[in-house]
Amino acid sequence: IGLLKDNHMAKVVLVGLDGAGKSTLLHRLIRGELAHTTPTVGFNVGSLELDSGPELTVWDIGGQGGMRAQWGDHMEECDALLFMVDGVDRVRIGEARAALGRVLGDERVRGVPLMVLVNKMDLPEAMGLQEVTGGLGLGQCWDRDWEVQGCSAHNGLGLQEALDSLATLIKKR
Repeated sequence: IGLLKDNHMAKVVLVGLDGAGKSTLLHRLIRGELAHTTPTVGFNVGSLELDSGPELTVWDIGGQGGMRAQWGDHMEECDALLFMVDGVDRVRIGEARAALGRVLGDERVRGVPLMVLVNKMDLPEAMGLQEVTGGLGLGQCWDRDWEVQGCSAHNGLGLQEALDSLATLIKKR
């Protein structure tokens, strides 16, 4: 488990629309179990050691409309962005695209790697990764390394693979 070049843990900011599963994901990663969560007002934070890379401090920022304006307050010294999408919410993919666009437009995260997690992939009605990639407009994201991974915060599906990929993105930076 390594620290980054300047001896700090990697700061990962976890954002996405309300109801995407961010707090459930953080609880699953930190405690290894499912938690029933309520909408986040403010933020949650937890540390996580990876076998494949740096120790992470993950900031889960509330996703309700009013909270999104405060996302930028947490972007300073960010080493990676995790953007979580509700994989069954086709109706709000445009809203997710707009929210992600505002995050990626923030100068404080220029060049910061992006991991998009498509949650709820264990459900039969979940969108495919290509559908989400297109819906978020990621084909036009040239200023950073990015990746899209499917997962289920509920049962842990795909989380280890996503963390391994996130560690690789952080190390490449």
